[in-house]
Amino acid sequence: MKIKSIKVWSADLGNTKPYTIAFKTVDQVLNAFVEVTLENGITGIGAASPSEYVTGEHLSQTLASLSEANLEFLLGRNILELNQLLFEIWQKFPTTPAARTAIDIAFHDAFTKHLNIPLVKYLGQKIKSMATSNTIGIKNVEETLKEAEEYGKLGFKALKIKIGKDVDEDIERLVKLREKFGNRFMIRIDANQGYTVEKTVELYHKTKDLNLELIEQPLPAKAIDDLRRLPEEVKAVVAADESLLTTIDALKLIKPTRAVGIFNIKLMKCGGINQGLKIADIGLTEGVDLFWGCNDESIISITAALHVAFACSNTKYIDLDGSLDLAKDIVKGGFILKDGIMSCSDKSGIGVERV
Repeated sequence: MKIKSIKVWSADLGNTKPYTIAFKTVDQVLNAFVEVTLENGITGIGAASPSEYVTGEHLSQTLASLSEANLEFLLGRNILELNQLLFEIWQKFPTTPAARTAIDIAFHDAFTKHLNIPLVKYLGQKIKSMATSNTIGIKNVEETLKEAEEYGKLGFKALKIKIGKDVDEDIERLVKLREKFGNRFMIRIDANQGYTVEKTVELYHKTKDLNLELIEQPLPAKAIDDLRRLPEEVKAVVAADESLLTTIDALKLIKPTRAVGIFNIKLMKCGGINQGLKIADIGLTEGVDLFWGCNDESIISITAALHVAFACSNTKYIDLDGSLDLAKDIVKGGFILKDGIMSCSDKSGIGVERV
């Protein structure tokens, strides 16, 4: 089944809840989109949401990679040669993983629509449903408690709390959350590279009784040796995010002495479903748990990430809330969300429709 055409465009999806993390404030959501059409009329759609701070890729670079001239080599190719096409895309766009992700998702969507099967079924579904965390940015205690209450009323059972500016204030927020809500929420925290080894250890011991699930990227991305210096009990609950972009990074993180106990995989970092699964397999082989995350993204790429996450038996956590606060989107459908629990639909492909 040959590829007839590929369309590319961009849009600002807006953000109804601007938030602050350790290094920036997020108030807009710029995405690029790829729509592939097969000769039988089947379409597949993908989305890119690059993070310049993490991967060095700006939206302008994403769109430049996705230019008509750069994608011409894919026209007339057979979508049934999916893995070969993804290999060539990986070689052609080595420095723009979000661009690769958009094509990767669009091709997987079209391919599994052609097979008339949900993507997760094609990949091999291991998990039916799981609670996603909803993210609270760096705020004072009062604002943190207020937002947690709002999410609780919406049925969410897991929270990810952004920290990383001041360890004492971070600890206070976490203590107050447990004081007010008890064990109503599963709580995980994300320091976005804002800590040192000493502060990470301090936070771990001072919050040990709060039953926190994990600590995401407490140290700078390149500080792998410092991650290895953390006590074993701390490393076991540390998730690598900015330190984990590629399969090469995954291999570095599991080399003796192992640096972390959890891989945070984001399609926009690694370059799509194809590469995400390779990182997941490294984790499975080495007994590393998976935590699937996202940027601020369209339902398209969030749904794709969910399908991939549910195809991996070592997936233990998901944080796929990146589309929940968008002002608008270009599709409807996709994932199913009820009381904070995410599941995949039984529609073919990733199950989204243009609006």
